[in-house]
Amino acid sequence: MSTSCATVGTEWLNPVGTRLALPGRNNHFRGKCDLSRRGFTFNGIVAAGASVMTTSVVAEPSKGLERLPFKPEGYNYWTWRGHKIHYVVEGEGFPVVLIHGFGASAFHWRYNIPELAKKYKVYALDLIGFGWSEKALIDYDAFIWRDQVVDFLKEIVKEPAVLVGNSLGGFTALIAAASLTDEVKGVTLLNSAGQFGDVSSAAEGTEETALQKFILKPLKESFQRVVLGFVFWQSKQPARIESVLKSVYINSSNVDDYLIDSITKPAADPNAGEVYYRLMTRFISNQRKYTLNNVLRQLSCPLLLLWGDLDPWVGPAKANQIKEFYPNTTIVNLKAGHCPHDEVPELVNEALLHWLSATITPASSLETVSET
Repeated sequence: MSTSCATVGTEWLNPVGTRLALPGRNNHFRGKCDLSRRGFTFNGIVAAGASVMTTSVVAEPSKGLERLPFKPEGYNYWTWRGHKIHYVVEGEGFPVVLIHGFGASAFHWRYNIPELAKKYKVYALDLIGFGWSEKALIDYDAFIWRDQVVDFLKEIVKEPAVLVGNSLGGFTALIAAASLTDEVKGVTLLNSAGQFGDVSSAAEGTEETALQKFILKPLKESFQRVVLGFVFWQSKQPARIESVLKSVYINSSNVDDYLIDSITKPAADPNAGEVYYRLMTRFISNQRKYTLNNVLRQLSCPLLLLWGDLDPWVGPAKANQIKEFYPNTTIVNLKAGHCPHDEVPELVNEALLHWLSATITPASSLETVSET
């Protein structure tokens, strides 16, 4: 999610195409459609190369959906750079890799994995430092997670795939796709982290003085440790987690014991507090050096945005900006908060399955035929 991410208060907890809305229960569509020849349909609503002006929709979440069983011991493990990495794999077919957001885990895709696995081979990966993956005492950086996903595709998936990411996981999916243009056939973002900006200006800085380096900086770090230590202790309390989740889930019916346990268990790791400190002081504070501008320039595959328009952290304006910058983008607007895949999973599953079948799978089949 960035499920426990609200305690941080930055966009990382929150980074050609079409705008459409999915039909839900008791919803009515209004608008005009200018259709191109290449498109796909959602129960009669067409997504194509031009704009489809419609209202967003909302549905009752998770009723009757199969849910991934919660396993306190986790599912599968992979050793990466000497660290224990957790992942889930279900189904058969073209690979789809799900990447969670800040503070979450593979279990945050609980209502998506079983449904997607009926047609695809679905992987859900825990980023290092989160979930059931090792709380490694390393210097955390966006490119650490990029390298983890890239190596996961090479060593575990071993074939072309689609990457799907929420919040921090969305930006991770983007930078991994930019590094593996041949292996990644498409990317789906759900209220992605990342900012537009000038990376060169963010990199500029002034040289530290001796006073700053040897006195002020150590004092600042000591103060940060005390403050962030308290913030982490507070943020991992079940009542606090529930409160944060309900602030970003417009419909909070899915804020249940399963979801809360999937966050509190990893936070009990002895290294979790130190990992939190390193994330907040080294990664979050330097996020301006990672810009969507630079990453999108390197992207070459189709992009799907499944966007919760009621997200208090990352609103629909960002989705519009991504589409303007990268035309090969389809936008699906949903009346949901920061984590639409867990809040309105039926709509997310439907949109993703349609996009995969119409945009990704046919192209992959054609490539296979041409190679034989």
